[in-house]
Amino acid sequence: MIIAQISDLHVAAEDDFMRKFVDANLKLERAVEYLNGLSRRPDVVLATGDLTDHGRPAEYGLLAEILEELHIPLFCIPGNHDERESFRAAFGQSWPYLPSEGPIQYVVDDFPVRLVAVDTLRRDHHDGDLDQTRLAWLDQTLAGRPDTPTVVFLHHPPFTTGIWWMDCIGLAGARDLEIIVRRHPQVHRVLAGHLHRPIVTNWGSTVVSTAPSTTHQTRCDLDPEHGPVIAAEPPMLELHWWTGDQFVSHTTVFEEASPRVEIAAVVSDWESAKARIKQGPPFAKGGLLG
Repeated sequence: MIIAQISDLHVAAEDDFMRKFVDANLKLERAVEYLNGLSRRPDVVLATGDLTDHGRPAEYGLLAEILEELHIPLFCIPGNHDERESFRAAFGQSWPYLPSEGPIQYVVDDFPVRLVAVDTLRRDHHDGDLDQTRLAWLDQTLAGRPDTPTVVFLHHPPFTTGIWWMDCIGLAGARDLEIIVRRHPQVHRVLAGHLHRPIVTNWGSTVVSTAPSTTHQTRCDLDPEHGPVIAAEPPMLELHWWTGDQFVSHTTVFEEASPRVEIAAVVSDWESAKARIKQGPPFAKGGLLG
């Protein structure tokens, strides 16, 4: 079984600020073309959040137009740039796996590997959260099929990456999540997004990884004094091959690199923004970096 993972799509309207330096919509179109054109197509595609840039209904309309060209079963979760109800309203009829209310959490049992979606969205914030209700659902769900190889996928990664300004908008409840996953050794992988770059670490009793973005990548810079930079790296996606015993993951490029962008240069008062980020969560939407 092959699982393709796309993440941080950031589909937006033509006049959106982001599309002044990167055309996220066009890049997603090319990702779809790439996946459709593979001689051995993936069995499923997982989209691990930030499907749109602002969670607006019109953006989900644009997203739907692009994704309807994908000829592979698709399963999506929201990220911090999404709005849960707008997402549900746009896709609830065409994607029956989406729950009709509450967190967008669900299970797919149609493949050799069980797929368990977890919603880390904290409404109106960029930092993520897993409350006890969502965690209890996961624990109960995993307990239901202890002998089936399982992938858990979510948006916010449950570990510290060393990229300080992204770690500041990390995941509350990550330690409780790790305790639950440790109890269920059939979880072979935890797949996340949010970071806009491929990162892998051992975590509890399993492996967790983040996928690169289909639009633009975060620079790999572990210096806590440096500011955010969009790297001059190409849009990418992940292919996770389940051999029957283990996962083998590949990061693959499907288009040329975008130009490098210094975020500090486009933020009116970077020093104030930097100081606020370092104070830690919560991070309401609409402030600082948008």
